[in-house]
Amino acid sequence: MLKLMSDLQRWKMKNNKEIISNTKQDLIDAFWYFYCNKRIEKITIKEITLKAGYNRSTFYEYFIDIYDVLEQIESSLIPNINELPPTTILNKNFEIPIDVFLKLYEKNEKYYSVLLGDNGDPAFASKLKNSLKPMLKETLVTKVKLNDVEFDFILEYILSSMISVMSYWLKNNKILSAEKLISLMNDITEDGVITLLKNNI
Repeated sequence: MLKLMSDLQRWKMKNNKEIISNTKQDLIDAFWYFYCNKRIEKITIKEITLKAGYNRSTFYEYFIDIYDVLEQIESSLIPNINELPPTTILNKNFEIPIDVFLKLYEKNEKYYSVLLGDNGDPAFASKLKNSLKPMLKETLVTKVKLNDVEFDFILEYILSSMISVMSYWLKNNKILSAEKLISLMNDITEDGVITLLKNNI
């Protein structure tokens, strides 16, 4: 009898978690529909809940306000350490694994293409760079003889360039193949930044 109750409780807990997850995702999807079509300050909780099929009180179970929805979406899109290469990110030739970052972009394309687009959130690119910069810095700091200010500018340049080019690629419907884009970006970095880094070892 006790085992039966335990199994029943586990089933209810699992089922409840799935309902919560689905409800929250429905609200996020509804928000995203409007965010893709108009400025965030024009979006209302009423239209989100109507589209998602829930009442206003359900919205407040998951979010503080409209801006909290965007914040939670963006937070979920910032890569954690497990999604990125280890600190040996650059090999002996200082090749940046652009393919790894490109896969990250493609995985989150639905959101990245909008957030990093012309009408997206300018703060998101900064959040993305800030999450990646320490990992690049940790790898290079013992290999490069540059002062902190110069080093920071180089990292900013590398990450800004990658984000900008990949965003442009998405905006233009991936007009180049992923392989061609990676090759092109590797050629650019090899001619510029990577040469500078090599010269300062």
